[in-house]
Amino acid sequence: MPIFQRDDIHLYYEEYGTGFPVLLIAPGGMRSAVSFWERTPWNPITHLSPHYRVIAMDQRNAGSSVAPVRATDSWHVYTADQLALLDHLGVQQCHAAGMCIGGPYIMGLIQAAPQRIASAVLLQPIGLDNNREAFFEMFDSWAQELKPQRPEVSPETWEVFKTSMYSGDFLFNVSRQFVAHCQTPLLVFMGNDLYHPASTSREIAELAPHATFIERWKEPEYQAAGKEAVEKFLLAHTPR
Repeated sequence: MPIFQRDDIHLYYEEYGTGFPVLLIAPGGMRSAVSFWERTPWNPITHLSPHYRVIAMDQRNAGSSVAPVRATDSWHVYTADQLALLDHLGVQQCHAAGMCIGGPYIMGLIQAAPQRIASAVLLQPIGLDNNREAFFEMFDSWAQELKPQRPEVSPETWEVFKTSMYSGDFLFNVSRQFVAHCQTPLLVFMGNDLYHPASTSREIAELAPHATFIERWKEPEYQAAGKEAVEKFLLAHTPR
């Protein structure tokens, strides 16, 4: 089982295929882990690994990845983990593809290290649209599972962490202004439920100067076209 250790953080990851790298950030909210790709309309690991070096990972304290929980934790610690894993694997530049919470995680990566992300695929990104309590409840459910293993973490720490993650606006971790000036090519697949509002996907695509928007992709009759759109998009933006 491949584990990358960084100080007191242990990150589980998997690699498939060869070629230009693609970093996958899985759905699942705070439980974002490789295994969640098996539940999606199509699995990008099997879809992309014949042509790319696919790197999939469990985020900290999800799946098989383990890290401390601190009051200072927020989106930036996940960005640091992701960049550290790329460094560990010798990846200087890659595509990124993420679903659900993977959307904001990828936008955070682009904000922190724009030169390292050649292009990004955002599949039904989470966002704020009269649903903040749903995200707080999702966090609490995840934290409740961890608390028996983390008796040293105070109730106040959990609350500060939760607030840091989900008290923001729009995508929670980056601003509309940032997206409006983002030069990275984006392929945005629309969400359509409580956690993944259609309004968020549409607004990203409207704001970002180099965005392509896909509205229908989940239904069986649209999946082949969705996969083809990903293939063409990544090929067009893979450095020669």
